Amino acid sequence: MNSEQKMLDTAMAVVEKAMAAGAEAADSIVVQGTSLSLAQRLGKPEHVERSEGNDLGLRVFIGKRQAMVSSSDTGADALTELVERAVAMARTVPEDPFCGLAEPEQLATTDIDLDECDSVEPDTDTLKDRAIQAEQAARAIDGVTNSEGAEASWGHYRVGLAGSNGFARTRTRSSHSISASVIAGEGTLMERDYDYDSRVHAEDLRSPEDIGRSAGERAVKRLNPRKVETQKVPVIYDPRISSSIISHLSSAVNGSSVARGTSFLKDKLGEKIFPENITIVDDPLRPRGSSSKSFDAEGLPTRKRNIIENGVLTSWTMDLRSARQLGMESTASAGRGTSSPPSPSTSNLFMEAGTLSPEELMADIKSGFYVTEMIGMGVNGVTGDYSRGATGFWIENGEIVFPVSEMTIAGNLLDIFANITCANDLVFRRGTDAPTIRIEGLTVAGL
Repeated sequence: MNSEQKMLDTAMAVVEKAMAAGAEAADSIVVQGTSLSLAQRLGKPEHVERSEGNDLGLRVFIGKRQAMVSSSDTGADALTELVERAVAMARTVPEDPFCGLAEPEQLATTDIDLDECDSVEPDTDTLKDRAIQAEQAARAIDGVTNSEGAEASWGHYRVGLAGSNGFARTRTRSSHSISASVIAGEGTLMERDYDYDSRVHAEDLRSPEDIGRSAGERAVKRLNPRKVETQKVPVIYDPRISSSIISHLSSAVNGSSVARGTSFLKDKLGEKIFPENITIVDDPLRPRGSSSKSFDAEGLPTRKRNIIENGVLTSWTMDLRSARQLGMESTASAGRGTSSPPSPSTSNLFMEAGTLSPEELMADIKSGFYVTEMIGMGVNGVTGDYSRGATGFWIENGEIVFPVSEMTIAGNLLDIFANITCANDLVFRRGTDAPTIRIEGLTVAGL
């Protein structure tokens, strides 16, 4: 019997135990993970870590009451105790009129191969070589004076989900990553920067040398930063941090926040909130995507959808519970761990690329701010007010002229969304991606 079937058998067995103990419905999730990471600093190994985990979560329903319990012990006695505790809890917790499993006709029935797992497991020597090459390339850049280290890692994760509604399916994913962080300059004039890459398949990773070289060059470019006067200017977001803007959108369209009335977009469904040429997509079915999945954490079949289409807000991100609260259909966007019930989350979220190059995007800027790193999380999800620390470079006459630091960017997300222009350099690297973007009229505070 293979490991996927064993995992599924465990999940189904605990559901059957719960039903026999008095639950009216139940589902179970089993998560198995293995990870290996190696860090290198100043030419010497800093640590090697390997971890393996096996966790199980059980959710039971009695009427409109639900309870969640979890355990890392999947032995027979432990599972019996887990079931007894879950059923006892479900008899006493307050009612939730919106909880419940998916109906059988809502469940995913088709397997879709999304190429989510690399069959090759790297050994310690392979990861060591990746870290060494990344750090050496970073330290070879003229002006780099110290290193915070380089790291290479690998992970393999398997999830099994089973429910009393008849759903039983597994999903397997791998991940590979490389990072490097170095310091340039001396004394009080030191600056730090980094670069990294993370992919499902190792063959899709950028080379360690490229990552290290980029980290070193970024650090050196930040030397001798200045401050500028407070003013309203166009702001360019580097692709490394431009995804933060659509992350704020993702939080605002989360069905749970909308149902609670705590989102500044709660009354904006169907309205144009971005320019007409902006489309933002959630695509859980992209092959080799870092967050791809053919079914969500409630067993519903996933689908590609445009959250923003031609500037218009078309959809919330909903699991079953939030959809019931809002009187709508789930978007099959449930995510879940072993110790909490499902909640809405996006998968491979991205802003479609525009037509201008990054150089064309800033060509007409007489004075502006090119942002490469954000600091803090000063965003009010209820009002959309936005204020974050930032570092980067000053733009004059369409060219980057000097580094700046200790700046603050302020505005309101509705105004930010309405004044975005995107470049043509979209690259899929994370679960949330965007090209270089330009935002008009933000307040930049420095001196």
